[in-house]
Amino acid sequence: MTRMSVLAVALRTLAGAERRGKRQILLRPSSKVVVKFLQVMQKHGYIGEFELIDDHRAGKIIVNLNGRLNKCGAISPRFDCDSNSFEKWVKNILPSRQFGFIVLTTSSGIIDHEEARKRNTGGKVLGFFY
Repeated sequence: MTRMSVLAVALRTLAGAERRGKRQILLRPSSKVVVKFLQVMQKHGYIGEFELIDDHRAGKIIVNLNGRLNKCGAISPRFDCDSNSFEKWVKNILPSRQFGFIVLTTSSGIIDHEEARKRNTGGKVLGFFY
């Protein structure tokens, strides 16, 4: 059976390994969207360093976990989200307004909802982490 969403599989694997207390995890296959999502998570300190491995196929990513991630997941289908409806998405997905991020794909790249609010741009909802 084919994988429908590489991002959803990667985030589910990441959350499961974090829950079991692993220190390192191998994600496969890799994609540009997964790499950008991991960069946003790393920027906020939810994961440690990660390394891309090019195996001349779909690629692999080794991620160092630091125990800060509680939950992460992909939102499917990728709903539209304009700059006025961020609060609705935050209220529905995140446990609190104080922590956690919703990741969007916008015309200015893959960014979190706070950065999108500063830039006053909307996009499509990719996923969340907290």
